Amino acid sequence: MVEDVVLLHGFGGTSRAWDATLKYLPAQRYRPIPLDLPGHGDQSGIKRAITFERCVASVLERSPKRFVLAGYSMGGRIALHVACAAPDRVERLVLISTTAGIDNPGERSRRSRADRRLASEIKKGTIEEFADRWRSQPMFAGDPPEVDALARADHVRNSPEGVAAALRGVGTGEMEPLWKRLAELPMPVTVLAGRRDSKFVRIGERMVSLIPDSLLQVASGGHCLLLENPKISAMAIT
Repeated sequence: MVEDVVLLHGFGGTSRAWDATLKYLPAQRYRPIPLDLPGHGDQSGIKRAITFERCVASVLERSPKRFVLAGYSMGGRIALHVACAAPDRVERLVLISTTAGIDNPGERSRRSRADRRLASEIKKGTIEEFADRWRSQPMFAGDPPEVDALARADHVRNSPEGVAAALRGVGTGEMEPLWKRLAELPMPVTVLAGRRDSKFVRIGERMVSLIPDSLLQVASGGHCLLLENPKISAMAIT
């Protein structure tokens, strides 16, 4: 039996971020369905405001009746929303380098303001300038040069307007936290984090403490596991 696997990329990326991972998914067992999320890739030109509700609807509209769901970073946050909204459709859930949101209201408000300022600046610049700025963050500092090159190549497949709209609508600061809903998830959940990505290792530990049927895997690499360690990303799915 072939399983459908819906794959959601991270902020500023596209469905192409999964290319290396797909090479490790046995074709006889899995049918991968990598999607571009609103504001990204072939969904860059969407004119309506981007919200979590519309992202969930977009994913469900383009997915089969039942599927394995894997999400990386922002895609993981959206995957959590999908799993909470339609648990009967998600066979298994794989969350890579992601979080259930910022549950401190003050911190979330500060992050929202910072994200909105950044979105305004992104919209005024080029996509190459966005890639430079995004990749300069400390959490990417330890990435090997080849990972940095792959990430930048994926970023520039987008438009400044689309990326800015996504940050305004579904940035971490805009997300109502889902920590209290994790106990409701009925499907098996694998949480994957890179060993260098200590913040998300701690978040992963907290997530699996709340999800009934869950497992945390800590693998070699940083935040960009899809690009740095695609084999382990595929193993989390299989």
